[in-house]
Amino acid sequence: MPMTEQATGAHHPQPRARNGGQPSATVEHVTGAQSLIRSLEEVGADTVFGIPGGAILPAYDPMMDSKKVRHILVRHEQGAGHAATGYAQATGKVGVCIATSGPGATNLVTPIADAHMDSVPMVAITGQVSSKAIGTDAFQEADICGITMPITKHNFLVTKAEDIPRTIAEAFHIASTGRPGPVLVDIAKDALQAKTTFTWPPQTDLPGYRPVTKPHAKQIREAAKLITGAKRPVLYVGGGVLKSGATTELKVLAELTGAPVTTTLMALGAFPDSHPQHVGMPGMHGAVTAVTALQKADLIVALGARFDDRVTGKLDSFAPFAKIVHADIDPAEIGKNRAADVPIVGDAREVIADLVQAVQAEHSEGNTGDYTAWWSDLNRWRETYPLGYDLPEDGSLSPQQVIQRIGQLAPADTIYAAGVGQHQMWAAHFIDYEKPATWLNSGGAGTMGYAVPAAMGAKAGMPDRPVWAIDGDGCFQMTNQELVTCALNNIPIKVAIINNGALGMVRQWQTLFYNQRYSSTVLHADETGHDATGSQVGASTAPRKGTRIPDFVKLSEAMGCVALRCEDPADLDKVIEQANAINDRPVVIDFIVHEDAQVWPMVAAGTSNDEVMAARGVRPDFGDNEDD
Repeated sequence: MPMTEQATGAHHPQPRARNGGQPSATVEHVTGAQSLIRSLEEVGADTVFGIPGGAILPAYDPMMDSKKVRHILVRHEQGAGHAATGYAQATGKVGVCIATSGPGATNLVTPIADAHMDSVPMVAITGQVSSKAIGTDAFQEADICGITMPITKHNFLVTKAEDIPRTIAEAFHIASTGRPGPVLVDIAKDALQAKTTFTWPPQTDLPGYRPVTKPHAKQIREAAKLITGAKRPVLYVGGGVLKSGATTELKVLAELTGAPVTTTLMALGAFPDSHPQHVGMPGMHGAVTAVTALQKADLIVALGARFDDRVTGKLDSFAPFAKIVHADIDPAEIGKNRAADVPIVGDAREVIADLVQAVQAEHSEGNTGDYTAWWSDLNRWRETYPLGYDLPEDGSLSPQQVIQRIGQLAPADTIYAAGVGQHQMWAAHFIDYEKPATWLNSGGAGTMGYAVPAAMGAKAGMPDRPVWAIDGDGCFQMTNQELVTCALNNIPIKVAIINNGALGMVRQWQTLFYNQRYSSTVLHADETGHDATGSQVGASTAPRKGTRIPDFVKLSEAMGCVALRCEDPADLDKVIEQANAINDRPVVIDFIVHEDAQVWPMVAAGTSNDEVMAARGVRPDFGDNEDD
């Protein structure tokens, strides 16, 4: 039976197999491996990231002959997975990664979990030992379906060659419809080697999979009444708005209602940062105005958001005065963390479009919200507690200034991918995101090592767009080997290493909550010859003062990149502009920044959003009359 589908993104809809239908008249006699590559061609997979190995090797032979599928040989399977995610986030298509059995497959677990948390459409294809050897602890065997069951939207074990086309069609359909997510296809080696026939489109059979995309009209009307009747509403926008390609509809709804808009870390770019109704990003390190708006709202309209703990803070004290309208494509999210007064199951694009009509109907009946007093409060908070930073007193580079200038000097259509930690938050705060699909990061899982391979995937999918990876020195040391992949495959990304010599966010917590005991967060030996644990390094190996281990410039040059270093604020613009001018190879800049810079605002873990700190030792004062 036909199934309802939704577009995978606003920019590049993913071609998919039709469900059902008659087989084509031409029947091809092929191997299972050839059938796999033909299936990838038919579903529109133009770029795949992977590494060959014994169990998946049969698939690599016909891939060499494909004129439609480009294979990019990565240096680590984790890089393949994050590249597939970056590709998907930048293009709106399904990302594809390939690995062999055993350790090849298990190296995909982290990026699969990452894609699952962030609802990214991805298909991971893994080789498996021959079907008769499954369960015998054969060489390089791992039960990857069992391992990834909690972190995939669905997964398949294929042991028959004739099942490959149907499975690939179903995998792409599941990954890209409803709430997007990763799907794993594990294929036994003998299925790849066996002879079979290939026809397209295949007959698909997913009787239990019926994602609801059209919202219930009664719920939409109830939501519209709450919006026009509220005094302090907030549109709380999550990543689902980007996934559904609903940014145009969101802008119409926001301007129609006049309500403030807050966009989560996963939704930056869904609503222009420069728009006067945008009050910032909420959360643990969100803007004071965004955090406080949610706390003091009398209505929260959550669109494609999931009330994540980083947004809500201490859950039982979150938004105590607010009624909740919660719209999400995934019914399991509604009421999971916060009970909804008006639950709406549906695709964000359809929900918002219907809300626009319903609010217009309320307006035509004379029901319009008056938010004058609300905006007076919001504007006062914005003026009193803007985002900002202090320059280091010793004249060294400020990491916030570095990231801000990268954003100001980069072309308007630049895509940014961030790692995880302080630099991620600074990139969220100090770069302006005006358009969708310009901000890629690991939000739910918080995966160090995400930025470089994700930027690589984004650039592979959008070769005409500049791509900057904003990375920390800790994150960079996890996946920088993919710069080799970039250099050899003409993928000229630009990488900014925000090098403070430490695991910065963990160090910040140690500063604030562990009496400045910096246990295992220093990433280099100091000038006295002590390593990151404080132990004395042997005399013959003790680094001299000023020695950099590793030297990121030398390391990057060894991997085929142009490498620069910037330590003086006077050189900042010149170095960034030099990087922007180089487009024939990857560029890496080692920015040596002050180690004590911290991310503010902040809501300490486990505390209420009412306890937001605008800066260290600075608690905002909202007055007593605003809590009624």
